Amino acid sequence: MSGPTKEQVIQQLRKVHDPELHKDLVSLDMIKHVSVAEGTVNVHVELTTPACPMKGQISDDVRAAVQALEGVREVNVEFSARVRQAARSTADLPGVKNVLAVGAGKGGVGKSSAAVMLAVGLAREGALVGLLDADIYGPSIPTMMGVPDARPEVSGEAMLPVTASGVKLVSIGFLLQPEQAVVWRGPMVHGAVTQFLQQVEWGELDYLVVDLPPGTGDVPLTLAQAIPFLSGAVIICTPQDVALADARRAVRMYEQLKVGCLGIIENMSYYICPKCGNRDEIFAHGGAKVAAREMGVPFLGSIPLNGQLRQFADGGTPEKYFTGTDEKVREAIEGIVRATAAQVSLRSAGQADQPTLSIE
Repeated sequence: MSGPTKEQVIQQLRKVHDPELHKDLVSLDMIKHVSVAEGTVNVHVELTTPACPMKGQISDDVRAAVQALEGVREVNVEFSARVRQAARSTADLPGVKNVLAVGAGKGGVGKSSAAVMLAVGLAREGALVGLLDADIYGPSIPTMMGVPDARPEVSGEAMLPVTASGVKLVSIGFLLQPEQAVVWRGPMVHGAVTQFLQQVEWGELDYLVVDLPPGTGDVPLTLAQAIPFLSGAVIICTPQDVALADARRAVRMYEQLKVGCLGIIENMSYYICPKCGNRDEIFAHGGAKVAAREMGVPFLGSIPLNGQLRQFADGGTPEKYFTGTDEKVREAIEGIVRATAAQVSLRSAGQADQPTLSIE
């Protein structure tokens, strides 16, 4: 019995759709190589992000589709990944494919911790990642990344990022003395962040994560406008009603600026006792998921209230978010990283709904 031809395999692969982009793999240019020899079929699939959460399903669907052909004895699926350019232009940042803002409607909800988790998590998946600490008044990224005393080098007129945990970092904290306060008005902050964006040698990046100040006032508004090529915003909140109300306002602010919301993350969502395993929803639970559904934006997941996460942030050991926590906490964080990467892929492919805001 003769096996199928390469053309027959490719036609069969047109029946396999990316579960998130809802188009077939061939049309999406995700099939990079097909070979057929004596009933053995090798298929090379290029994912749109190394943090693809649907890799297993894609593999199963490819195998099932190809094995349906007569004469196929074995199907081998190989994966690679290439993050694609965002739909929005990043011409002002050559080499940077996607810029993600991490914001919050109010302070104290773990926004910077979430930004670190996203940046380090994406880097661990194999992406090229930068992290810009634009929270000028409260620059905590150097401490959380374990490099509080680092000082960036200069090449010509450009600053070179500090590297930690596989992530390129820039923060005003690298330029301040310990406990030095930043007493600046909005235009000065705008100028500093513009310099961090345009006068830093970021190099090739799949994702640049920007940790913005909390709130919807002058500073986050100015910074969001200073970064007109944002791929989207991730909003962090806690389950309390007051925090959710502020998170809703943050989503609407970004929409008014024509920046789509990649999704909402609920931090400090619940507490699991390490001794008895009892789950306690200290601040209520699930409000962010309901709010996301009501506003028509994705819900990216919940992060539990966990003492180890606080220790890792204070101790500057972000890798331990993924190696030093119990399985359920690690899975929750990894799931959020992959869900965020999936939303960026959707926007890069032009599949996400573009929000509008009418003011009457």
